Amino acid sequence: MATFFGEVVVAPSRAGLDEEEEAREETPEDREIRREIEKKRYRQRRGCADEPLVCSKFIVAIGRNAAAFLSSFILDSVCWEVVGVVKLWNEWCRTSSTTNVLPTDSFCLFYRLISDPTVLLCQCSCYVAEDQQFQWLEKVFGSMQKEGLQVTILSTCPVADYKTQESTLTLASPFLKALKTKEFQEQVCCPLLEQPNIVRDLPAA
Repeated sequence: MATFFGEVVVAPSRAGLDEEEEAREETPEDREIRREIEKKRYRQRRGCADEPLVCSKFIVAIGRNAAAFLSSFILDSVCWEVVGVVKLWNEWCRTSSTTNVLPTDSFCLFYRLISDPTVLLCQCSCYVAEDQQFQWLEKVFGSMQKEGLQVTILSTCPVADYKTQESTLTLASPFLKALKTKEFQEQVCCPLLEQPNIVRDLPAA
């Protein structure tokens, strides 16, 4: 239960529970096709060691606008180096067999701050399907130490989706709102998101 609106609350997840029920109704051919698709849907390649990464700050930009913001205002310097990549495949996001890692619609790139290797960025401009979100989060955060980790998510949504009594035509656009967990004790850099607005999809996950 949230103590105030705007607080991020972790809800119990049913991810993966319905798959067993669906599998009972599948034919052997369906199961084989499904296995092949699942193999193709998610691949990960890391450019770092297998031990958990020591990370103090992790900034994730989700969506094309947020990824473009990172590219223009943060990554436009020689202070960052690419340390890993997540390669996705689904019905909306198809990868090629290229080995040249570029920030295309099929890749999530990970950068490390050269002057402080505990600061990481993730530029995720590709579409992550609903049934891939739990797996994506498990793979990404499973490779990091959780203690003392501060995670910042950048995402965008259309102004038309913003719910307010004020006319959206008079709003200064773009504008910035924030959500935070109860563990985050620092001052936020912008006003909190008002009711009844919510965050959905991968940023919410």
